[in-house]
Amino acid sequence: MEAPIYTTTQWIDMEIVFLGTGTSHGVPMIGCDCPTCRSEDPRNKRSRTSVHVIMSGARIQVDAGPEFRIQCIGNLITKIDFFILTHGHADHLMGMDDLRRFCDAREGGALPVFSTPDALECVGRTFPYAILDRAAIRGYPAFLLREMPGVIEGEYGRIRSTLLPHGNIEVIGLVFEEAGTGKKFVYYTDCKSVSQEQREMARGADLVVLDGLRQAPHPTHMTIDEAVEVALDIGAPRNYLTHLTHTVDHAAVEAGLPSAVRLAYDGLRIVL
Repeated sequence: MEAPIYTTTQWIDMEIVFLGTGTSHGVPMIGCDCPTCRSEDPRNKRSRTSVHVIMSGARIQVDAGPEFRIQCIGNLITKIDFFILTHGHADHLMGMDDLRRFCDAREGGALPVFSTPDALECVGRTFPYAILDRAAIRGYPAFLLREMPGVIEGEYGRIRSTLLPHGNIEVIGLVFEEAGTGKKFVYYTDCKSVSQEQREMARGADLVVLDGLRQAPHPTHMTIDEAVEVALDIGAPRNYLTHLTHTVDHAAVEAGLPSAVRLAYDGLRIVL
């Protein structure tokens, strides 16, 4: 499926901006005085998880948590061509009202929003005033809801999607392939496992980002050890774990990881 939102004739490097890398509680967590929550290491200050992807000049936002406005200001995000919601949980959804500024940049035109049918229903229930072809009043959001297809294509390249298990729902996993440079970026967040087929989709990637919630088992997320196993099996030269809880002290945990696997942190920018 072609996303009718962006064309470019100038190929530039793919860039990934980690706007947030924390779990649904964020870090520091309310009312907690553990060493990580009290840490002065800025890499242990985690807002809710989302990424901004630039490929051949097109700008794709994946998820928008409660700190989305602050994340955009801090990371100089000034344009979004379309939005992908991986799933309808609050820590990925509740910042979408602040997409209104990017509708302004489209002269009030609606911003395409891609997701699963269940997540799009969540968007409609949460932001009923925004389900419009264009903003009713300048300064208000307008969303053009579309079911995420298997492939979105444009002059910037293509984005393939797959459905990952996350408790009783499914989450969209994404494989970005940039035209011109051929760079490949895989983003599998909020998942309990990654199937063999999904690992094959990720092979040959320049960068893989995986859900690695914490050290202890969790019913709906991969642990750090489980994510490391997936990363090493896929075999990308660079791998990052995201959606991290307050049990994960950045320096201490990263020191025990294989050299090809690192921990993401808020504000990290990677150019491929």
